[in-house]
Amino acid sequence: MRLPLTTPRPTGRSRLLLAALVSGAAVVALTGCSGFQDAICGGGEYPVLAVGSTGSACVPDGEEPPKGYARYPEGKVPEQVDDKWDVYWRTHTLDENGTVIDAPDTN
Repeated sequence: MRLPLTTPRPTGRSRLLLAALVSGAAVVALTGCSGFQDAICGGGEYPVLAVGSTGSACVPDGEEPPKGYARYPEGKVPEQVDDKWDVYWRTHTLDENGTVIDAPDTN
């Protein structure tokens, strides 16, 4: 007995599944992982900067920063890893008066 050389045509349901898979693959290929960035802090927290250095921490909403830390200046708060302000604060910090200064050289 010989088998037919043709491939069976997909049904409507399998066509829909195939289309969804192809669409999903296209989205991933076009966007890569660029759409996903890690948040600086988790939900219910905000970032604070270590005074006089580039260190940082996350503090629960509603609590004040711990001693030696300060809130970032308004409009200059990093939200995502490697965003504009995260990169900026790697080379800048606040002095004890809250003035933005170049960070001390850590080399």
